[in-house]
Order: sequence, then structure tokens, then C-alpha cells
Amino acid sequence: MTDRPTIQDVARLAGVSTATVSRALHEPGKVSADTATRVHDAVRQIGYTLNIAAQTLRQRRANALLVVVPDIGNTFYGEVLAGIEQAAHAAGQTILIADSAQDAAREAVYLSYLRNGRADGAFLLTYPQVDWDSVAPVPETGLRPVVMISEAARLEGTPRVTVDHEQASRVATAHLVAHGHRVIAHVLGPRGTGLRRPRYRGYRQALADAGLIVHPGHEIEGDFSAASGARAGAALLALTPRPTAVFCANDEMAIGLIGALARAGVRVPQDISVVGFDDIAFAACFLPAITTIHQPRRAMGTVAVALMLRILGRDGADASLQMLQTLPFALIQRDSVGPPPV
Repeated sequence: MTDRPTIQDVARLAGVSTATVSRALHEPGKVSADTATRVHDAVRQIGYTLNIAAQTLRQRRANALLVVVPDIGNTFYGEVLAGIEQAAHAAGQTILIADSAQDAAREAVYLSYLRNGRADGAFLLTYPQVDWDSVAPVPETGLRPVVMISEAARLEGTPRVTVDHEQASRVATAHLVAHGHRVIAHVLGPRGTGLRRPRYRGYRQALADAGLIVHPGHEIEGDFSAASGARAGAALLALTPRPTAVFCANDEMAIGLIGALARAGVRVPQDISVVGFDDIAFAACFLPAITTIHQPRRAMGTVAVALMLRILGRDGADASLQMLQTLPFALIQRDSVGPPPV
């Protein structure tokens, strides 16, 4: 026996072929329970360990998946990452997390991991700025190994896991209308993101459905940060007429806005009602607890991994592969919405 136990040593001790050892270690469902037990007993007895580097080189696979986020400090991404990690771990994949800071050059560097073999696929939680031609398709399926999560895609046919952002925003704004609000402002998401336009369209459509107009200055720029929400709150207080309700394109901006209103002595929801989007953990424990749109973020992560494995040809990819997976959203009613002030 060599200094380092080999798969041949395991096979001899277990009384099976090396191919059976490989199946027992990598595809246990394809061998009998008795065979699997003998192989694993032999592995423990001689101290055999997998040579991951050699396996990766032989298969030309990194067994690693890249996750690119635009801002690692944004709490929205935590649950998505948890879902990705859980599903990827179960599939024997490693996760690499990269913060692009919404910088095209950094995004290009991270996505070069797909070319140099450091990662087999990439999940993008940011609006992609990369040249799609630089991402080669997977030979087994002919699909590019990139899955968008929540975000919009620049190219049609890009695999995507999302919710209907436009309809969700329409529901959120209609909720304010149903409470009697007629002067409703909107804090938009950042330019350069695919989420800005559908959430804005949903807001506008809900106003049109109710026969309401948008007053000048009532559509305020934001960047998904609490700081931009605070700036929006200060700007709203100077408007005439002052809105009685605000739909924010995400929860962090809603939190910043409510904080700015509180510092100015304006109460939520007694003076101004606020609705957010995403249902991050802070939305439920903030004072007042924020009415918002729930995105099933953990489910998005797990569904995205399942989609990626099929794209990579590791889970029975076929012609029925659905490139767009739209998950259900929900309006979560809490304490930040009430009737307009008399």
C-alpha cells in the first residue's frame, strides 16, 4: 500500500471494482446499501480522501458556482445567498461570493472565472453589464451558465428566477389607494438597474387605474440605500401638495424615509403612509413595522441552483427547461399604512 491510500486500495478492501467505489462516493443511489456500506467502511479504515484537484482537472469542472451581488451590505441578499448555499451544498458545489459594487470592470473580472475554470456557473443579482459573447455556452446544453435572480436580463432568453415586479408594485400602490390616498409619491430605484422600470410602471399603472395624477416632484430618485430614502423624505416635506402616502422601491429606502420623517416630527402612518418592497428582516421589526411586498428570496436561491444544474447538464437538462421561473409575491400588511390625515 502506498503512503497515500488510493481508490484501488479502497476497492481491494471492499471487494468491489474502482468504478463501484466511484459510484458509491459520488452517486450513492446507483449502488446497493450493502455495497455503499462496505465502501464507506473501507474508506474510513484506510483513511482514503478524495483528490479534489485531480478530479476537477479530469472532469474540467471547478464544482464551484459564483454569486455576483451589487452591494454585499444590502440585507436583501442574505436570504437569497442562504437558499443558494443550501441547495449548492446538497449538490456538492462550492459557492464563491463577489461584490461588484455595480462596477462593470469588477463584474467582468469576476465573470472571467467562467473562462479560466475557477467557476462553472454564475448567479447574477445585479443588472448585468458584461458582454454576453464573453460567456461561452455549456457544450452539453448550448446554454450560457448564467442565471439572473430577481433582476431583469439584458438579453432575451437569459435564464431568470424572479417575481412579477410590475404587478407587485401595482398591488403595493393600489393598497395605498384602497386606504383613501389620492396624492401618492414614489421613490425610484437606481438608474442602471433592471428593477427600476417595472416597479415604476406598476406604480404608474395603479395611479392610472384609480384616475389619479402624479404631481410635480413626487417621483424622487433613489439608489436602494437607506441614505437615499432619508434624502427623499426631506425632499417630500418641501413639496406642495405634500403627499399623504409614498411607495418606496425597496425596504431600505422606506426605512431611511420613515427615519427622516420622524426626525421632522412627521408620524407614520398618521401623517404619511409608507409601503416598501422586498420584506427584508428589518421591515418587520422596524417601528412602525413596514407594509411591503414579500419576495420569496430563499426559494429564489434554491430554484436558481436547480436551474443552474440543469443548464450545466448535471440534472437531466432537456428541451422543456423553463428559462423564466416566476415565483409568487405577497403583500405583507403591517403598521406603516393607514388612512390619509383629515
